[in-house]
Amino acid sequence: MIRLLVEPIVRAALLEDLGRAGDITTDAIVPAGATVAAVMAARQPGIVAGLDAGLLAFELLDPNLNIERLCADGSRVERGQVVARITGNARPVLAAERTALNLVCRLSGVATATRSLVDAIAGHKARVVCTRKTTPGLRILEKEAVRMGGGANHRFGLDDAMLIKDNHIALAGGVGAALDRARAHAGHLVKIELEVDTLDQLAEALEHGVDAVLLDNMDPATLRRAVAMVAGRAVTEASGRITRETAPDIAATGVDLISSGWITHSAPILDLGLDIA
Repeated sequence: MIRLLVEPIVRAALLEDLGRAGDITTDAIVPAGATVAAVMAARQPGIVAGLDAGLLAFELLDPNLNIERLCADGSRVERGQVVARITGNARPVLAAERTALNLVCRLSGVATATRSLVDAIAGHKARVVCTRKTTPGLRILEKEAVRMGGGANHRFGLDDAMLIKDNHIALAGGVGAALDRARAHAGHLVKIELEVDTLDQLAEALEHGVDAVLLDNMDPATLRRAVAMVAGRAVTEASGRITRETAPDIAATGVDLISSGWITHSAPILDLGLDIA
């Protein structure tokens, strides 16, 4: 990932942790000239992600540290596998430890959750995509972690695509009115997606023309009918409390995309630790 985008996030995280006086515990206990050899290792199996951001935390505190990456983001790791080595002055290593681990554990958890959903629908054409249900300030990193887990990204924000949801429809006075207003406002490169709850709404959306339809909280039987109605005229996206257990039946309906919020907002961390070698 481009450092220009990542560095402000990591700097903010370091500043949050170091506060006004820095790591007063380490400064009190560890001599200024002490050196250390540390390893970052997985404590459970999963997909590693976020190493660019995590290891940058060490580099920002001491550019002279020797930092060695031992696997690429998106790699599957086993329990005990070492993913990076950091050697050099002990104080910056200890001061950056928690920030680095917070980032790598969080983002590896997102990648691992994504891969579990991707694996659950293997053999179907549907792709797993994320949503805007991300941790404030970490969206770019979490969406990258989704890609490392084998998923794909939905829109990054409110400004790069139109997604007309139920509240928009209610305020516009209906599906047709909402689509007409969106089409009049959108630039020629802006895609328009409409969230529909019923097949009647879907039929109206197809009459007005739409680039994609978000089929919200539909059971598999209804999704099959919706895919047949669309007949390739728009991208079909299934959404709504999708889990590893329900995803295979949803993918079997023929939808193009399966969007999931839990792969970012509820993914458990992947446990990694930093140990003195």
